Amino acid sequence: MIHAHEANIIFTGEQWLMNHCILAENGIIQSIVPNEDIPSEAIITSYISGFLAPAFIDIQIYGAKGSLLAVDPSAESLHKTYEYCKTGGAPYYQPTVATNSYDVFYKCIDAVSDYWHKGGKGVIGLHIEGPWINKAKKGAHIDQFIHSPRVEEAKALLEYGKGVITMITLAPEVCSTEVIELVQSYGVIISAGHSNATFEEANEGFEKGIHVATHLYNAMSPLQHRAPGIVGAVLNHETVMSSIVADGYHVDFAAISIAKKVMQERLFFITDAVTETNEGYYPHKFVDDKYESNGILSGSALTMGKCVKNAVEEAGIELSEALRMASLYPAQVMKLDKQLGRIAPGYKASFVEMRDNLEVLQAVD
Repeated sequence: MIHAHEANIIFTGEQWLMNHCILAENGIIQSIVPNEDIPSEAIITSYISGFLAPAFIDIQIYGAKGSLLAVDPSAESLHKTYEYCKTGGAPYYQPTVATNSYDVFYKCIDAVSDYWHKGGKGVIGLHIEGPWINKAKKGAHIDQFIHSPRVEEAKALLEYGKGVITMITLAPEVCSTEVIELVQSYGVIISAGHSNATFEEANEGFEKGIHVATHLYNAMSPLQHRAPGIVGAVLNHETVMSSIVADGYHVDFAAISIAKKVMQERLFFITDAVTETNEGYYPHKFVDDKYESNGILSGSALTMGKCVKNAVEEAGIELSEALRMASLYPAQVMKLDKQLGRIAPGYKASFVEMRDNLEVLQAVD
């Protein structure tokens, strides 16, 4: 059965098309044709408000609607986060758990497996942020679990989470080459973050195959004129990509604009969103449109749609590029860019519908 997604305006990820239709079969895009060429037998859905763009992907979010994954590691918790992400235009997301006990990590792994087994949608894998980070740049992460990993414990976690863990944020200066190579051997993407690495140490990590960084500027050694730090190394490197939190609290919008001018297509959005909770090691409280834990900035109240809107209206980023920062670039990071991030033949028929004022109307998946 052919499904025709008819729209006044479509952004394919590369170009803007007027009065075109996306033809899909079994959830896969077959072609994009002018509206007058829609097959007579097709089931037509019309999108007449604003425009369609590739679906967004959030690769760092901790929970939503009162359910933090680390506190409530369950399929139900993951479904709540999926619903939250989808309302912000991101029907694909990577649930994240911050520095914690291994028992919590294992329960989160089990939750993702159970969610998939029950037919849960949207989850692309699990992101473990910490505990192999630098205490000097812990941010809101708690001291008691932060440490440099032994090969044996890293292997135990990777074995248990095989096929579920898709990303680990770690500080390259506190991890041995053996641990870094072990993580990579499981196909897990390493993101450098919560790091106090020098410029030289950061580049050594990049030479070992680390090509992503977690929330640029936040919880990492800053760019200084005599000590460029990991921020300087990320900005200067030709292939390293980095996420950034575009809420104006984690990073000033001027700093986002500067980073974008330097990094171009290497910079992408995450929400880094949490939810209010009084349980667990991270009692997140909502304060002035952001969250704090134990008095420290601990997460955002963003959606991916809000990231795009803020980027355009506050950081001066061109709309096409802001849309790619929420779709194509995170897809590239997660090696999903042959399925997601574009509206093109062979890709999933998954889109976001946005108004001209950049408010999300709906996500289609």
